[in-house]
Amino acid sequence: MTKKMRKIIEIDEELCNGCGNCITDCAEAALEIIDGKAKLIAEKYCDGLGACMGDCPTGALQLIERECADFDEEAVEELIAKNKAQAEFAAVQQKPMECGCAGSHIQTFAPQAQESPAKTPCQTANIPTSMNDSGLSALTHWPVQIRLVPPSAPFLQGADLLVAADCTPLAYPSFHADFLQGKVVMMGCPKFDDQTSYIAKFAEIFSTVDIKSITMVIMEVPCCGSMRYIIAEAMKKAGKDIPLNEKVISTRGTLMG
Repeated sequence: MTKKMRKIIEIDEELCNGCGNCITDCAEAALEIIDGKAKLIAEKYCDGLGACMGDCPTGALQLIERECADFDEEAVEELIAKNKAQAEFAAVQQKPMECGCAGSHIQTFAPQAQESPAKTPCQTANIPTSMNDSGLSALTHWPVQIRLVPPSAPFLQGADLLVAADCTPLAYPSFHADFLQGKVVMMGCPKFDDQTSYIAKFAEIFSTVDIKSITMVIMEVPCCGSMRYIIAEAMKKAGKDIPLNEKVISTRGTLMG
């Protein structure tokens, strides 16, 4: 492939936090989040205009001039068409079969509730106040995985949505008490699952039902930051501006913000 001196984007991985803002701004689909960092897929997809730099919060992107493959507009059109086809295929694959899997049947139920037996001061003295020791679940519906929840699920209408990364309930001991009470939860892994299908799923939900608010609970690790991009891009595609509250959990299970 012939190379020439021209402008092209360069990404400082040390500064990149994986927020995904640059991907939203890149009309050529030249960037992807890979292992929690923004990456240039191939030189030929970058037009060198630098539109992706505008909303980078850390200044990780810059335009440089170096010898590289020329911009290929035809290849960009093929890439965009491929991405669209993959998203549409993923959406079809996620639709439940008519026979239905028992694990994906839509269920709505009241959270568990019962009176806890009275305890003496001695019995409660060593129990952290942040712990929910009732042993009861605050879950009100099934399924909970992003890939399995259909946009038509009745529990989504008018919901306060809790979007949680898969690791958060394991890391944070009071997940049910502090985050799940009164909310509809959708869980997934922004690193290992398909981000394009996640965006399509949330965009359809935001477009078809009234979501009152979103609470996003993610881990402090960089790959979890991709969930910010997924939700932001889905709201953009749906033309919605839904109140969003973000909670970050450390790998040691503490609430960072």
